[in-house]
Amino acid sequence: MVFKIVHTTSYKYENGASFCHNLATLKPKNILGQNLLEYNLDISPAPNEISERVDFFGNTITRFSIQEYHEELKVTAKSKVYRSYKGQLEGAELKNNKKITVKEAKKILKGNHSDLISVKQFLLKSSLISSISDEITAYAKVSFTPKRSLYDASFELMQRIFTDFDFVSGFTDVATPLDEVMKEKKGVCQDFAQIAIACVRSMGLPARYVSGYIETLPPKGKEKLIGTDASHAWFSVFIPSFGWVDFDPTNNQIPKNQHIVVAHGRDYLDVPPLKGVTYSSGKNNMEVSVDIRPA
Repeated sequence: MVFKIVHTTSYKYENGASFCHNLATLKPKNILGQNLLEYNLDISPAPNEISERVDFFGNTITRFSIQEYHEELKVTAKSKVYRSYKGQLEGAELKNNKKITVKEAKKILKGNHSDLISVKQFLLKSSLISSISDEITAYAKVSFTPKRSLYDASFELMQRIFTDFDFVSGFTDVATPLDEVMKEKKGVCQDFAQIAIACVRSMGLPARYVSGYIETLPPKGKEKLIGTDASHAWFSVFIPSFGWVDFDPTNNQIPKNQHIVVAHGRDYLDVPPLKGVTYSSGKNNMEVSVDIRPA
């Protein structure tokens, strides 16, 4: 599948802004099973300074600043991406590695092989997953029994979150503690991904946050509307001798061609699409539109 993606973010400032400095994480990754064919980032007004770098996690970050008065900031990322789930698994033996148990995985991860060094960072605390409650640990233990396949345990965790939690837009924001999400069983895709990551890490296993997009299909016979797709998030678990396997608890499925990866991190705070500092006063209004279509 080849997809065209248009992601537009606009900020309108009640009293205008005299300066802003931003970091954008909007460029889809080149990874196994996904190739970035085209990419263009349009910023209005035109930035006075702009640069691009690859961060610690292998994500492309664009830094830009606007040093003049402006009443609106508009950032539009246009991408063309090739996705092949079969290509993602080419040469890999996931079927056999599904048999690796939770206990075996933890034993392997105690080793010091060079391939494990970068994986182990996803065992550690992060900004939004700095402490893990007993309730989250108890929830994880139901699925992650020592003799169970790590793949099966992760798959069941995904299913349980899908069943037990309600998708409620606006109930949470970036600052909402995980304990509150766990207690209320409500949130959005970012919350569900982070609950899953906390569960996996509580078992002494590495898990990472995946940000990206998911294509949403219109009802049969209906035309697809512009802007109905969305930024999305899911989680990934490391299975020794195979690699990272993605799970989408919001939709209860293994991500395939309709999931497009933009960035990996420890949690949402590592990879927000756009963040920065603005010198302004009064209210500001943000609007986000994402459109994904087969090319």
